[in-house]
Amino acid sequence: MSELAPKNVAAQAVTAYQGGDYATAARLFGEAAEFFLAANQALDSAEMKNNQSVAFLQAKNARAAFESARGTGNLFASAGDDRRAGLAFGNEASALLALGQSGAAAENFQHAAQAFQRAGEDQLRAEVMQAIAGIQLKQGKIMASLLSLQIGLAGVRAPTLKQKILLFLLRFRA
Repeated sequence: MSELAPKNVAAQAVTAYQGGDYATAARLFGEAAEFFLAANQALDSAEMKNNQSVAFLQAKNARAAFESARGTGNLFASAGDDRRAGLAFGNEASALLALGQSGAAAENFQHAAQAFQRAGEDQLRAEVMQAIAGIQLKQGKIMASLLSLQIGLAGVRAPTLKQKILLFLLRFRA
């Protein structure tokens, strides 16, 4: 197998994804993942599985999205790649949320937030904390939701306008 084979398949998958053909993109990302795995490139394979997960979510197949991403966060974390670990945990959490498993989703979002904090990815951490806050709000945990928002925004070095407004409003929480 040529080293170009998985990269070519991955490029085709990206093209399909950008064209809105999510089912084809998911299939091609899966093929690329298998190619990378056969070449003993586990991290590249895991990245393709995460791309596949995102494509499956776009195709409204949450179960397949979860199966694709499952375990990849731990693989990246073991390799010391905290940014990709955070993305992987977030992908798994998004799939769990789509499956209606908000408790498990919140737990995976928490793992994602911790990984992003270790990676110094303050904006990504803030987004994940907002997702946690949304879950908590739906569960009726208003104070916990506000606290999650505040924690997520506290570490942002260059807040966006929306984040500045949220920070301002959080000063007046009950």
